[in-house]
Amino acid sequence: MDQIAILAQGLKKSYGRVQALRGVNLEVQKGEIFGFLGPNGAGKTTTIRCMLDQIRPNGGVLRVLGLDPQAEPVAVRRRVGYLPGELHIDGNFTVEGALRFFNFLRQGKADWHFIRQLAERIDLDLKTPVKNLSKGNKQKIGVILALMHRPELLLLDEPTFGLDPLIQQEVHKMILEARAAGATVFLSSHILSEVESTTDRVGIIRRGVVVEVAKTSTLVNRSLRRVKIRFRQAVDASSLLALPGVALLSKGDGTSLSLQVEGEMDALIKALAAYPVVDFETERPSLEEVFLTYYQRDMDGGEA
Repeated sequence: MDQIAILAQGLKKSYGRVQALRGVNLEVQKGEIFGFLGPNGAGKTTTIRCMLDQIRPNGGVLRVLGLDPQAEPVAVRRRVGYLPGELHIDGNFTVEGALRFFNFLRQGKADWHFIRQLAERIDLDLKTPVKNLSKGNKQKIGVILALMHRPELLLLDEPTFGLDPLIQQEVHKMILEARAAGATVFLSSHILSEVESTTDRVGIIRRGVVVEVAKTSTLVNRSLRRVKIRFRQAVDASSLLALPGVALLSKGDGTSLSLQVEGEMDALIKALAAYPVVDFETERPSLEEVFLTYYQRDMDGGEA
């Protein structure tokens, strides 16, 4: 238990007749960056809000940094940095005023020099009134609020939503730096490229149930690959197409093939030893393609 940052067992939450969480089971190790994926309404934000005792579950067990959020909500929030999906800040504050106010609420725990460094890195003007900021610049305030007190655990709900690509990259660096300094990161995002580039493991939630947890690399490697083969001369490729998991995508004049391969590549590579191969290229789909394929297959099979 000492190495577990977040533990959920049979976590349930209903809003009237709507079951938002139907028995979430989850275990996040200290020091890892954990991606939390699911479509809108799957239960991602509800799960995070339960961790902070912003809403209370109807059943199950939940522990955050070894603490029960319902019994010790202040102790949990003191050790957590939270970026909500929708951040609301009084528009009459300047950026600096908002940051100083929230730092006051944290009893001045954050170092103001560090706050200025964060603001400079993501190009945020501290003197601007909050009411004059774009959605993207308000999001920057949220990033700083989550990071500024160097928390043990970061709960980030769509952390780079609304930010331009260069700022997104800088925020990714900040997240990786926080982990390098010992923090655990729980990251919910629709930007699957950032999940793929930053996370160690991924959990997929669907209709209030975590249906899969795996290493990010495992999810990508498990999926389909596209293979392009060029031969020295025209060949009969029927034996290749008969291999398990191999399907034809396109065929040229007999000197080239484009294939889709599901599962291991070993059988195909061994079979190609009998052919005059000039060039061989493979392309892995992105995590986004894996995610969409997963949900499309799920919908085709019935319950989504």
